[in-house]
Amino acid sequence: QVQLVESGGGSVQAGGSLRLSCAASRNTRSRYCMGWFRQSPGKEREGVAILPTGGGAIYYGDSVKGRFTISHDDAKNTLYLQMNSLKPEDTAMYYCASGRYVGYCATSATDFAYWGQGTQVTVSS
Repeated sequence: QVQLVESGGGSVQAGGSLRLSCAASRNTRSRYCMGWFRQSPGKEREGVAILPTGGGAIYYGDSVKGRFTISHDDAKNTLYLQMNSLKPEDTAMYYCASGRYVGYCATSATDFAYWGQGTQVTVSS
């Protein structure tokens, strides 16, 4: 069982920045996928940014490319999401997730088995 605990959400004005963190209880040398998803009322959960631990191809959703940066500290088992130039449409509950690495990382929420409790990000215009 893997426990994921997010932090760093909050309220910010458009154009501002926030940094999300996700601490994972997992302690393994195996590679796995970690990512950030978001969901706003009435919408499906969408992948924001996903990476494989230990390095490899990083996925960014089209709406966040050039503004968000995902990173992972292997020593701390912590995932980060640096969000810059935030827009009102970025307002959502943000979730940290972990899933199997099968030579690549899937980008669908259904492929991730472990989820954090979520942290709210609100961007005002």
